[in-house]
Amino acid sequence: MAERRRGENLEQAILEAAWLEMSEHGYAGLTMERIAERSGTSRPVLSRRWATRAELAVAAIRQQMGKHSLAVADQGDVRTELLEFLKRASQRAFGIAAAFTLFSSEYFSESSSVPKDLRAALAQGEARHLTAILERGVERGQIERERLIPPVASLLSDLFRYHVIMNFAAPPEALQQAWVDAIFLPLVQGGLRGQ
Repeated sequence: MAERRRGENLEQAILEAAWLEMSEHGYAGLTMERIAERSGTSRPVLSRRWATRAELAVAAIRQQMGKHSLAVADQGDVRTELLEFLKRASQRAFGIAAAFTLFSSEYFSESSSVPKDLRAALAQGEARHLTAILERGVERGQIERERLIPPVASLLSDLFRYHVIMNFAAPPEALQQAWVDAIFLPLVQGGLRGQ
């Protein structure tokens, strides 16, 4: 007899099964019964962890995206770090695209949410990685703190997300470089650019 999975092992198996089910059948075809069967557990086990299939679907996408860390080590240069951040984000573009292609309006009516809520659920805690890069840039004198107003501080993430949602693909490296060099750095460096 096979040993029963518990705790983290069981949760990972369930999330993996949910991801595969969504990949094969879309959100509309996602059922708790099929996920339970595929993960070798029961529907009540799923229901104890996730109240709705919408919650389980978001958790499955977050798990897949979590396989690709956004954390960027200090490299001594804000431009290098920003480009590395975008490169890492590109490895998770599938998760963003999946969220907006797999989830039909059925998801939004079922969960009483709007796309902004889904984005917040998927990005929970992720802003800290870009914030760390920007803070290091300020500490090194490569970014002017007063220029990091909220719409500017989130601009690279917003551009990235928009591109992925509109194209269902990560932005090409040349476009990422253009965002950093022609748009973002001029906004946050101000008088520092000529130095």
